[in-house]
Amino acid sequence: MKLKTSLTVLFILSGLYTHAQTVNIKDFGAIGDGLKMNTEFIQKAIDEVNTKGGGKVIVPEGTFLTGTVHLKTGVELVLQKNSVLLGSTNLADYEKNDRWYALLIADDQQNIGITGQGTINGQGRTLALNVLKMVKNGSVIDPLVLKRPNERLRPQLIEIQRSDKVLIKGITLLNAACWVQTYNHCTQLTIDSITVKSTAYWNNDGIDIQDCQHVVVKNSNIDAADDAICLKSSDPKSACEDVLVTDCKVRSSASGVKFGTASVGGFRNIRVKNIYAFDTYRTAIALEIVDGGTMEDVTISHIIAKNTGGAIFIRLGQRRKTSPPGIIRRIHISDMNVEVPNAKTDAGYALEGPPEEDIYPHNLLPAQIVGLPGYPVQDLTLENIVVTYGGGADKNKAYVSLDSLAKIPEMAAEYPEFSMFGELPAWALYVRHAEGISIKNSTFKYLKDDFRSPLVFDDVKKLTINNLNLASGNGTPAVILRGVTQQSIQKLVTSAGSNGKILVLK
Repeated sequence: MKLKTSLTVLFILSGLYTHAQTVNIKDFGAIGDGLKMNTEFIQKAIDEVNTKGGGKVIVPEGTFLTGTVHLKTGVELVLQKNSVLLGSTNLADYEKNDRWYALLIADDQQNIGITGQGTINGQGRTLALNVLKMVKNGSVIDPLVLKRPNERLRPQLIEIQRSDKVLIKGITLLNAACWVQTYNHCTQLTIDSITVKSTAYWNNDGIDIQDCQHVVVKNSNIDAADDAICLKSSDPKSACEDVLVTDCKVRSSASGVKFGTASVGGFRNIRVKNIYAFDTYRTAIALEIVDGGTMEDVTISHIIAKNTGGAIFIRLGQRRKTSPPGIIRRIHISDMNVEVPNAKTDAGYALEGPPEEDIYPHNLLPAQIVGLPGYPVQDLTLENIVVTYGGGADKNKAYVSLDSLAKIPEMAAEYPEFSMFGELPAWALYVRHAEGISIKNSTFKYLKDDFRSPLVFDDVKKLTINNLNLASGNGTPAVILRGVTQQSIQKLVTSAGSNGKILVLK
């Protein structure tokens, strides 16, 4: 497995921009009192620098109210310390490109940047509620699915697409009305040392990277009301490719690092490392192909997750009936330490994840690797993994008997979430429809006894387990095998100090 991270991306970090000029938005009439609308003044500054060959546009100390501003080739927007770009709360002050409303938009540009120590504040909750009022009074048409305005009616903070050599560095992003920032079909994109605090409203993904190539995301702190760092693919002719995500701290009312749900083209040559996830409602790592794409050559390492709903969720599904399922193969996950408590892990945040146990009753959910019949997840390695579960499962809450494994629904077309199958028969790891699964030098344990077996493998070919330590104090088999062929299980040790029992089911 080889990551082809482009040297040109690293070149961005070393100072790509050579500026012909520097201008201050105040020189074009901008006033930073938080009241005066400054859209035209900021845009004039950007346009002038662009026309004259590129340079810096300075946003000085102050609070500058604005609507949509378009970034242009050769322009670096520099937010100085104690500066704020304050997004309007009126939808009429926003423009959209062919995809989305946003405060800062760039389409088909080159050598652009948003940098500095300042802040972009979208006032997202107020803006979203104002859009909701417009829907209810009929001035905006929207069916109000899920009782909130459509995502595309709620402006993002940043929307950049089809652009090359993009640098986002140092800034703080607050309170978007929807996704915080999206980069679509961009190349040579670097996101470095940014802070995102966006729990203002629903669908607040921290970072969305869609069908981009040669990407570095590093040294950033993301607190989001939806997925924290999310790679997406909506173009069958493209993919997220040659991506490095490293040295980031994430919190989410969904998943910490996620590939999907949009997964039409896919994800290739991706490396994720040195991630600290905390208070995350769903899983620390979620890898999903459900729209026919291909996920391959993914390396994930050195992950610490505290107070998270789950460790790993890997799903190959089929939402599109008109095309076959996609492919997940050559995935290596290593050096991961996760704590999954018996509690709601995002309790107390302004927007908590939904109470899914009301819909899908379940005890604590195991890590999951789930494909489809005839379409297995392929060539996946878990190495040096430690997961500590709260345990304490209760049969009165939910229970799946071992003779009911075949009745666990496939749910091929359903939206993928770690709770989609409801209760599962394993407490540590559940693997179904997979081929070439290797688990080595790993430990799964719990704080309180669990009546379920630690590991269940169902319809798995080429299973290798070597040096695996499991908590097991209730007499249940350590490993359940159903429809498993070509297996090699060595050094399987339980907490009682004995070799783990293996139960083979027909």
